[in-house]
Amino acid sequence: MKYLCLVYAAESALQTQSDSPRDGECAANDEALKASGHFLLGQALQPVSAATTVRMRNGRVSVTDGPFAETKEQLAGFILIEARDLNDAIQVASRIPSARVGSIEIRPTRELMAPTHAAAV
Repeated sequence: MKYLCLVYAAESALQTQSDSPRDGECAANDEALKASGHFLLGQALQPVSAATTVRMRNGRVSVTDGPFAETKEQLAGFILIEARDLNDAIQVASRIPSARVGSIEIRPTRELMAPTHAAAV
């Protein structure tokens, strides 16, 4: 089953705390996840100041600078993994270096059904 691990951290403290992970440590973790067969996709995100939020209401597009919500921790990146079950996903997430200074939200992905087309007769 696929799980999305959302990495949250206080952006202002992410690089300044003594326990903050460094880029090389995160890259090494990604390589270890690849070797174990868990890693599918992952990426760090630009700072929250680069975010743009788009909404569609009553047929009108609204665009605002910044994230969807102001919070103590911001979305800093994501890792899409393949895991046997939630317990396996928790084990994988606990080894993500950013978990030491932030949090990892684990969400199972939904498998969408492909539309079926009636065969032409």
